Amino acid sequence: MSDLNALAEQISGALAGAVTESRMTVGELTITAEASRILDILTWLQGPGEFKILVDICGNDWPQRARRFDVVYHLLSLTRNLRIRVKVQVGEGESVASCIKTYPAANWFEREAYDMYGIAFDGHPDMRRILTDYGFSGYPLRKDFPLTGYVELRYDDELKRVVYQPVQLVQEFRDFDFMSPWEGAPHILPGDEKAALAPNATSGDTGKKP
Repeated sequence: MSDLNALAEQISGALAGAVTESRMTVGELTITAEASRILDILTWLQGPGEFKILVDICGNDWPQRARRFDVVYHLLSLTRNLRIRVKVQVGEGESVASCIKTYPAANWFEREAYDMYGIAFDGHPDMRRILTDYGFSGYPLRKDFPLTGYVELRYDDELKRVVYQPVQLVQEFRDFDFMSPWEGAPHILPGDEKAALAPNATSGDTGKKP
C-alpha cells in the first residue's frame, strides 16, 4: 500500500493539475483525472510509471450527474507488481481522446464503451459498434435503457430473412410472481382440480396417496 501511496504522489508531482483526486480503497489506488489530460497520464504511466499492460477500459453511468459517464482505465505493472485504476468524467455528447497509440489493446475496449454507453473516443481509427447488431438503437448499459430493449427480431418466412419490429409483450409476461417457493403458490397446479372432484375427497384430503 505504501508503494501505491508513493505512486499517487509521483503522478501528481509529474503531471501538475492533471490529477483531481487520489483515493485508496480496499488496498487499491484510484486516480481521478481531467478528461483533457488523460493521454498525458496514460503516457506517463506507460513509460516512467512502468504500467505496460492495459487490462481493460469500461464505462459507468451516473444519470443524475452533470457529467454523466465515467471512463475507467485498469492498468497493470508487472515490474512493480501493482495495479492502478484511472477515471475520467465525460458528459453526454462529449468525447475523450483515444489512447490506441499508447496502448494498442485499447482498440476493442474503446469500441465496447462506445457500443454499450455511447461514449466516443477522438482519434479512434474504427469508431463503430462491436457487440450489438447493425442498426441497433440505444446503448444497453445506460441505466435508462429499458430491460426489454426497443426492438425485437424474428425470422420472416415470406421475406426469408430476419426482420426487426417494435417490442411487443403480452401483459401477462410483465407480471412477476416474487413469492418464495416456501410460501406456497396461490395458483392451482395442473391436475389438482381432479383431486378436488374425487368421490372420496374430504376437507383437507387431496385424494393423493402419500
